[in-house]
Amino acid sequence: MSTHYDCIVVGSGHAGCSAALAAVEGGCTSVLIVEKAPRDWVGGNGYFTAGAHRTVHGGLHDLLPIVRNVTPEQASKIDMDPYTVEDFTGDIKRLGQDKPDAKLVKSMVESSREAVEWLARIIGVPFILSFHRQAYEVNGRQKFWGGMALSTEDGGKGLIKAHTKALEKAGVEIWFESPAVRLRVEKGAITGLVVQTDGKELNLSSSSVVLAAGGYESSSELRAKYLGSEWERARVRGTPYNTGDGFAMAEAVGAKLVGDWAGCHSTCWDANAPANAGDRELSNQFTKSGYPLGIMINIYGQRFVDEGQDFRNFTYAKFGRQILLQPEGCAFQIWGADMIPFLRKEEYGDEIVEKIFAGNMEELADKLLEKGLKDKGCFLKTVNDYNAAIQNHRAEYPTLGWDPTVKDGLSTQSTTVALELPKSNWALPIDQGPFLAVKVACGITFTFGGLAIDPETAGVLSKEMDTPIKGLFCTGEMVGGLFHNNYPGGSGLTAGAVFGRKAGGQAAKLAGKSVK
Repeated sequence: MSTHYDCIVVGSGHAGCSAALAAVEGGCTSVLIVEKAPRDWVGGNGYFTAGAHRTVHGGLHDLLPIVRNVTPEQASKIDMDPYTVEDFTGDIKRLGQDKPDAKLVKSMVESSREAVEWLARIIGVPFILSFHRQAYEVNGRQKFWGGMALSTEDGGKGLIKAHTKALEKAGVEIWFESPAVRLRVEKGAITGLVVQTDGKELNLSSSSVVLAAGGYESSSELRAKYLGSEWERARVRGTPYNTGDGFAMAEAVGAKLVGDWAGCHSTCWDANAPANAGDRELSNQFTKSGYPLGIMINIYGQRFVDEGQDFRNFTYAKFGRQILLQPEGCAFQIWGADMIPFLRKEEYGDEIVEKIFAGNMEELADKLLEKGLKDKGCFLKTVNDYNAAIQNHRAEYPTLGWDPTVKDGLSTQSTTVALELPKSNWALPIDQGPFLAVKVACGITFTFGGLAIDPETAGVLSKEMDTPIKGLFCTGEMVGGLFHNNYPGGSGLTAGAVFGRKAGGQAAKLAGKSVK
């Protein structure tokens, strides 16, 4: 067993794999990934994603060369607007209340297109256009919306499968059930890592260590400490092994913590899903993102968010928090018959989620009483008031039509009737049965607080000097300052690849192996 490596990566998720593969590409001949989890849990949180990557692009013609699921005939029936640097930057800043680190955002956004090209061409990630998640058919054409178009075959499973194959081909070692214990440092520079393997501590030497160990979302103790006591009951969407270990190691060598430590990515999640870890088979299918097509109501029969505030991929990462803050931390999603066909089968299929059907709203309320609804009268009034408000808006704006690919302006707000809590877009009356309800809870994905890094090298900054700690790098969900409060869907995987590539390239330079 070797104890010296050109580069050591902590964590086998998408970001860690990207760093390891970039190190090999840069010239490193001995690269090791150490993973706390057993082999059956390879892939970190990346495994549990839909594989979505948000990137700058010039439109359909720009992405067609790297996707695998579009025929020339299909391409002729697709509408996709370009997504510019300004668009991507603006979305992160807007959703983050202008608090994300501007230089970090700039580096990630401007490197995004090159990163997905690298993933496709060099790593072999099987990208597809995300018809099932990011497009609707309008007048016979597939119209993409929300600025994002790329996903992967078989979602996160396909993403990690591609990485695993590439790592094997590149000769990267992976040690499972080998948690990193502490960083080795001499004269202010990283010299290696101590890992625990086979019940013993082992000293490994390397000129570089890349931290890609995820956030603290899997630790109920740390969730309570940083996010609030109510977060102890949040359901963990992904790996149960992201418990903040990397932060403790980095702090011990003087690393600087930054970002939104009270914030996280949290979604509408199946209330019947496992509490403390994701399901390796169903994975992301526990997500319940159909709320823009209907309404969400808490157990006391009240709406609590504007379901049509923005496109789903701009609201889904913050609405989990809103569900958690409701009584008992759960809610019901409600639809009429006209919207049920638009619900994604992978999330709302018969074998995926418990569906509560009823022929009329009174019957639905009675059935929901058995599932935790506390106030039938308030529930029925909320739905009736919602429907009445929509009818008034329609009477005032008769030319508006429902279009899920744009913010269509179909609302509950008119000059005669305005709900205290509006639905700003895609508001259709829920008055035609059969009606459907699904019970949802909060699923936490990852946390936003993390380590301060140099935007160009991914080098971890020192708390004392605010300069990079030689030999220490960071990527993935451990990076702090990039997202605040909310984030545009698909940005996380892209960021992991961008800063993973930077970290791996720098590791090769430090090892004296950099390819010219």
